[in-house]
Amino acid sequence: MKNIIIDCDPGHDDALAILTAIANSNKLNILGITTIGGNQTLEKVTTNAKNILEFVNSTIPLAMGQSEPLTKDLCVAPEAHGESGMDGPYFNGEKYPITSNNAILFMYETIMKCNDKVILVGLGPLTNIALLIKVIPDVRSKIEYISIMGGGLDRGNKTPLAEFNIYVDPEAAQIVFNSGIPVVMSGLDVTEQAEITIEEINSLKNKGRVSHLAYELLHFYNKSGRQFGFINSPIHDLCAVAYILNPKMFSGTSYYVDVVTEGKARGLTFADKRLVSNQAKNILVLEKVNREMFISELINALEVLDKI
Repeated sequence: MKNIIIDCDPGHDDALAILTAIANSNKLNILGITTIGGNQTLEKVTTNAKNILEFVNSTIPLAMGQSEPLTKDLCVAPEAHGESGMDGPYFNGEKYPITSNNAILFMYETIMKCNDKVILVGLGPLTNIALLIKVIPDVRSKIEYISIMGGGLDRGNKTPLAEFNIYVDPEAAQIVFNSGIPVVMSGLDVTEQAEITIEEINSLKNKGRVSHLAYELLHFYNKSGRQFGFINSPIHDLCAVAYILNPKMFSGTSYYVDVVTEGKARGLTFADKRLVSNQAKNILVLEKVNREMFISELINALEVLDKI
């Protein structure tokens, strides 16, 4: 059983990652979910998290994190996820309770109380996680590794060079990457392979209560993705959870990876691929995914939740 905390900015793909994690309660002990301003404002993404958790009658503690990046103003992405940050489904309300308004302190106390090490799952900008390990460094020995969705060695999506999550707060990403804690990076190199087809999306319609929710999420997400050139829909954030569930689904290479924080390349994640380098390898960069196994993981999780 792996102990995890999910730090996120829901988000269609965040929602599917959360649902998949919840469905795998025999493998994952979700100690808490924390929110971060990213895809949309902190208030909106927290509402989205509440709606998802309430929809599946969850009791997982939910904590609100930072509303802004470390040094710059927040840059949101309504063009990708809509004005709510998770357009598509209709929810009846947001009754889900907030456990804490201080995600940093919540994460610290939760991790330190846990008997075993904890995996942090970063599905948005890395502001919360960076502050945790920078401000309270004794927590580092209790973190097994950090599994993130962010970055890309070959390309960006917010800019030609920078992926959105890293672009929003590259200073935070730089802190996390150079923290000495092992990091598994699901960047665009692998997440754009982790796509669900239109036929697979349509197969979820009216299949079950949670499967239909996934259909509504993915139906909007697929239409939105057309403006970026996608026909099928990459489920980016799910990769960071799927890796924890089944690392054999992926292959990758360890590199020294750092982040550019200034100029036109702000947000760029770059790897030292020299044959001889004095840089210690700090990131496992996932490069390939078995798409069929990946989609089966999602569909099986939705079927589990349909029965609850």
